[in-house]
Formats: sequence, structure tokens, C-alpha cells
Amino acid sequence: MRHIKLYLYFILGSLVTLQAQQPEKLSSSEIYEAVQKLNVLGSVLYVAAHPDDENTRLISYMSNEVKARTAYLSLTRGDGGQNLIGPEIRELLGVIRTQELLAARGVDGGEQRFSRANDFGYSKHPDETFDIWNKDDVLADVVWAIREFKPDVIINRFDHRTPGTTHGHHTASAMLSVEAFDLANDASKYPSQLKLTETWQPKRLFFNTSWWFYGSRENFEKADKSNMLNFDIGVYYPTKGMSNNEVASLASSQHLCQGFGRLTTRGTQQEYIEFLKGEPLDGTNDVFAGIDTSWNRIKDGQAIGNILNDVEKNFNFVNPATHLPQLLEAYKLLQNVDDEHWKTLKSKELKTIIEACAGLYLEVSANTPHTSPNSTVSLKIEALNRSKAKINLVSYKLSTLENGISKQMEMPENERLNFEEGITIPNNITSTAPYWLNKKSSLGMYHVEEQQLIGLPETPRAVFVDFNLNIEGTPLTITKPVVYRYSKPDKGELYRPFEIIPEVSASISDKVFIFENDQQKEIEITVKAGRNAIEGYVQMAYPNDWNVYPQKQKIEIATKGDIQKVVFTVIPPKDQSDGLITPMVNINGEFYTDELIEIDYTHIPYQTVLMPSVSKVVRLDIKKRGENIGYIEGAGDVVPESLRQIGYNVTIIKPEQIASENLVNFDAIVVGIRAYNILDELKFKQKFLLDYVNEGGNLIIQYNTNRRVKTDNIAPYPLQLSRDRVTDENAEVRILEPDHPLLNFPNKITQKDFEGWVQERGLYFPNQWSEEFTPLLAMNDKGESSKEGSLLVANYGKGHYIYTGLSFFREFPAGVSGAYRLFVNLLSAGKEDKTTLKN
Repeated sequence: MRHIKLYLYFILGSLVTLQAQQPEKLSSSEIYEAVQKLNVLGSVLYVAAHPDDENTRLISYMSNEVKARTAYLSLTRGDGGQNLIGPEIRELLGVIRTQELLAARGVDGGEQRFSRANDFGYSKHPDETFDIWNKDDVLADVVWAIREFKPDVIINRFDHRTPGTTHGHHTASAMLSVEAFDLANDASKYPSQLKLTETWQPKRLFFNTSWWFYGSRENFEKADKSNMLNFDIGVYYPTKGMSNNEVASLASSQHLCQGFGRLTTRGTQQEYIEFLKGEPLDGTNDVFAGIDTSWNRIKDGQAIGNILNDVEKNFNFVNPATHLPQLLEAYKLLQNVDDEHWKTLKSKELKTIIEACAGLYLEVSANTPHTSPNSTVSLKIEALNRSKAKINLVSYKLSTLENGISKQMEMPENERLNFEEGITIPNNITSTAPYWLNKKSSLGMYHVEEQQLIGLPETPRAVFVDFNLNIEGTPLTITKPVVYRYSKPDKGELYRPFEIIPEVSASISDKVFIFENDQQKEIEITVKAGRNAIEGYVQMAYPNDWNVYPQKQKIEIATKGDIQKVVFTVIPPKDQSDGLITPMVNINGEFYTDELIEIDYTHIPYQTVLMPSVSKVVRLDIKKRGENIGYIEGAGDVVPESLRQIGYNVTIIKPEQIASENLVNFDAIVVGIRAYNILDELKFKQKFLLDYVNEGGNLIIQYNTNRRVKTDNIAPYPLQLSRDRVTDENAEVRILEPDHPLLNFPNKITQKDFEGWVQERGLYFPNQWSEEFTPLLAMNDKGESSKEGSLLVANYGKGHYIYTGLSFFREFPAGVSGAYRLFVNLLSAGKEDKTTLKN
């Protein structure tokens, strides 16, 4: 099992940690804001492609100023992006970014939805995007989101009319939204959805435009704005003590793995949306013009509105419990309305407000953070009434039991009721790991078959408790998920989700094993028990031309959570070959092949993920020179581990350790991805790195973005970074200098070495450089000009300076043999006569 921990300390750390871990507890001002939103029956759906695409300023404005129910539909979970806070990429990065989106919505007041689209990386045109996504399935998901959420207004983040001018996913999101605007109300489209929902026609569709889409602020000033609405999204909220743009800044700062932590902003600021289609605005500046968003919107709603508007008008901030009779009366009236959509939504909101006004504290905490099917768990149940209201605990019902447990107990003011229950987890219960990872995904799509799961940000909790209460004569059921509450001496009270996991899991020590020759390697398997008294055996699945010894090994683990490690000897073939290996744990005739991965960051809830436990084995035809490599870590990659796999001694160099005397003994120094974007110290340490090259060293710089570079002299000669990239991983690679040593020593690099690359060729290539640099490769995406900045080398003094935008950080974890061979040549630059050849 790989256990990932990184503790992030920054100015808002305590606030973010609190939000990530603890259940919601509303203050009087927050209850008042909830009542205000309760009295608005309007909804807005914001649509874009990725986490961090959303305009938190506008989402916050619609949620907190307009008081509309507001949601962000992100078509992907951002799996194809980069990670600035840790090593997780692809699916695990998608899990982190999902939680960061939920954290952002927890700040700006919105809700979160997704489609099944898989973020496969940068795309230059929506045609390419739709070739890789299943367009019809993603369109169906957008239609499903509209039918389920029932927005009055849809706002697109991007312009559907400008394909090819921005990320293909961006334009695709807008194109799908425009198409779905009409299809959602057509019963002949995706009719199977209508077994669970109904058709819906939004009233208006907008594009959230800005000066950026016009090329400059000057162009936008001159633009015709007669078809646009604008809002001052700098409005101040006294109940929050913050302005809207401050709230928005805090929300966007939740995207930490994308480097979105930022300062807050204040003051007047205009936001624009362009009307695209739907009911005309008739000259108003109101997105809901002509739409009744009061309680009069629904039949028999006026009486409810009269009660709740009075609560809002005369809200008692000192003692909100005084409003309980009115709130309960409104709740009873609401149960008789015919409109199921608004009845369901507003009943949920009302129950939350009633619970908060009564000072009710209801919690169910397990004695363990996770368990497996057929296991017994102890639950501590706490019920507390902190008001003078007459409240009875009639019963509570555990979701794992058929019948409720009768209590018939009064809940005296501020007297805690504690109960303990032991439950057995049913054998047929499913795991609580991210549902979209349950089945193997394709490059462009996650496979989710259950319609009601599609779009949900998380897997619904498997174990929960219904508290059946009687509050001042009104029956009310409040549902609470089971959690795990614990404490640490240095952190205090903490919470984790309560998870259902398999009874056993297995992981391999590395995701890729590189065999640089035909010598065998010992590979360690870690088996972890999800329950007590595990007995069985573990064996390996492996390619036909490889061998593994022994065939199986016995495992016995007495205690849940404990591990047992076993070692298999893996013998590669004589010739170059690659394949996959998987540990298979047999318990009573049932095989388990998943790995349990835990992700622990303080700004999001603890995540438990199940993934197929698969590693790639590669018998590599490779030669290398040099032994000792210094590595300056950037934004999180596995290059150091990958280099160790092929026999290098890799030393991590901290920025403060960069000094002439600490660099001299390395055969090469490698700088991690985006290091010059995130390490402030490099502004002052760059001179030592260039001196190292000048004295005969070999420096390899991996890609950096062309914005926020910490130093003006990233290279010893003029070099300009750009946004040039080649996203087609199969794009032709043309060798410009076939006789150059970097392409011939110690490994002969050919076209075959560029086969099997994943996600992309590379990104942020330089597009201008001085004559001292020699470009070695050329490549381009379809229909584009040749890009020659992917691999540049220059002699500087006695050494070699190499800059590369090739995506080695993606290719190494995928075990791409050609990427290893090429990188070894970069490490071996200038060593033809300095060392003996290493096999």
C-alpha cells in the first residue's frame, strides 16, 4: 500500500482543515443566510470542462447575492492535469481535484456535478476532444444534469463559436451545453433517463465573457455590449464580513494541487455574461427576468412563503430557536405540495435550518475508520438538544438493519444522550471507494452503468443512521452518515469518512520495474488485512515470456489493518520485452486484486481509493554512463524513483543545499518539472547551477510554464519559453541531428523509441533560442507548424546545458522504454571518454 502524506501549512490552513474534516455547524448569521436562500426558488447551472475552470466570482455572486441554487458542472475531474503538491497523477489526481472542487463549493455556496468524461490531457480542438470522448455519452450526461438539476439559467464558461482558439475540452464543454439546452426538453432524446427524471427546458443560456476572449481590455471596451448583462461582483456581505470577490478568492484557493492559492481581492468589479438563446431579456439586467423565483412559483406555495418571508424579515440572531414553530409549520405545509422537485429540495433545506435553530447535535461515530463486509463495528451515537424546544427521540434506524430501534425518549435541554450499537456490515455491501473507478476506464471515458450515480461528486455513504424525531409535535427524520471521529495531541479533534473496503488488498512496491539486463529482481508484495484473521495465499499473474518464483506464498494476518510482506523473484527474458504483473490474493477461493491507496492532505477529507494492483515490467535494452545523479524536486514527479530503477544513485538536492561544493561530484543534475515556477530560491541559486555546467557539469532542465518563472536567466543563453505543445502522443517525431551524440551515445535513438508514449509528447516548448542551442527533434500536432523546441542542448564552458519539454514525468510511470533510453543519453552527455560503459 502506498501511503501519501503531505501537510500543507499556509495562512488559511486552520480554516481549510476545519472545513475539510468537521461536520457543518451553522452560526446565527449562517442560519439567516440559509433562510434567505430558502426563500428563492431559482437555479443556475455553470458549465465548463475542468476543476479550476469555474468562475468562483460568478458562482459566489449567484449563490450569495442572488440567493439562487447554483451548481458547477465540470465535465471532467481534471485527471489529465499536473499536481503541484504531490506525486499523484491521473486517477488519483482526479480524486484530489474532485475534493478540491467540493471544498471550493463549500466556500462559495455552490453545488458540484460531473460527467463521465475522462480528462486525457491538453486538446487543441474540440474535434480531437470528441474523437477521444464518447461525444454522445458526454452529451447524455449534460442532458441528465439539466434534467436532474432543472436550472432556469445556464452559463457557459467558454465560447462555443471559437473552436481551435483554446483548449479543446473548453470549447467542447460549451458546444455540448448549447446542444443540451434544447435536447433536455425532448422526450425522444435519451428516453431511458426519463424512468428516473423528467424533461426540462431551461429559460436562458449565457456565455460568461470577458476581455480575455476579446484579446485585450481595449478591445473589450470597444465591444458591443447591448446583448450582455453585467454585475458588480465586488458586493459586500455584512453577515460574512467579506465581499463577494474575497469569498471567490478563498474558493479558488482550494485548488491547491493546481497552484491556485492566492491573495484575496476586494472592491467593485464588473462581470459580464452574453445572452445566447432562450427567452428574451426585454432590456433588463436580471438573469431571472420573467421567472417567478418566489414561493408563488409552486402551487400552494404562497402560504409557505408568507411564513418563511416573515422569518427572514424578523430573524432573531440572538435566539434562532424562537422561529421553530414557524419553520415546522412551513415544513408541514411543504409536505402537501405537488411539485416533487421543489418539495424535495426545500424540505432538505428546511430540515437543515430546523436542526440548526434547535441546536441539535446528532452524530454517529464508528470505532474504526474502515471495515470490510461481514465485519462487526461498534458505533457511538450522540444526540443533544441545545434549545428549549420540546424534542423527542422516537427511534433511530441503522441502514444495515431492517428495523429501527425504538427509544421514545425526551431530549431535555442541553442533556446529552449517548448510545452504543454493534452492527455487522452486510456481505453484499459495495465499497465506498470512488464509484467512477470501479470499472476500467478508456482514454476518454469513465464507465459508470448506474444512471443515478452519473454526475455525483462522490460515492454515496454506505452506512448511515436515520434519527426519527418529534419536534414540537411535528415528526421529522434527519439522516447522518457514520463517520470516524478521533483526536491527535498535536491537532485536536479530527474526522474521517467511514469507509467500506475489501477484506484484503495487495500492493506492489513500485508501479514500474525496469530490468536493464537479464538479471532477476526481487519484487515485494504488501498484503493488508481489512478484517481480523486473514488466511490464504498470494500468487502472481505475469507475462508468458517472464518467470516468477515461487508460484504462491501463504499469508496469515491476525489483526485488521496489519500487513504481511512477501517477496517474489521475477526473471526477465533475454530480449527486450514488457508486460504487466498483478498480485492475486486468494481468500477462501475468492481472488482479490485491488490495491488500497490512502490520500492524506489537510485541505481535503481523507481519501480511500481502490485501484487495480498492476505494475509494468520492462526488460530494457539500455546502456548508461555515470552513476551519481542530483535531483532538484519540482512540482511532484517520479523521475528520481524511475532513475533509481535503472541503477542510478539519485540524491535529492534541497534548494538551500545548492552550492558549488555540493554539486561538483554529480555526473548530472536534473531539475524537476515546474521547479522554476514554484521554487523562489532558484532565483538566487541559478548562478551555482550554471557555474556547475561551466566547470564541466551536465544540467537537465525539465519543462516549466512560461508564466511566473522565478528567474530571468533560466538558461546561460537567451531562451524564451512558450505555450507550444504537442498533445498527440503518436505525433511523428523527426530527428533533426541524427549524428548528434545525445541521440547516439550510449544508446542509438530511433523512431522506435517514440512508440508507445502516453497522453502527449511534451509541453511548454521554447519557441526562440540563441544560436548556441542545437534543437534535436521536431514534431507537431495535425495541421500545425513544426515545433523544434522539445529538446535543446548547448555547450556552456566545459559542460552541457539541456532543456527539454518532453513529458518524461508521464512516460516513466507508464514504463515507456524509449523515454528511458533517451533520458539516459541526456544524463550521459559528454561522458564518452570519462567513464567505463555501464551495462
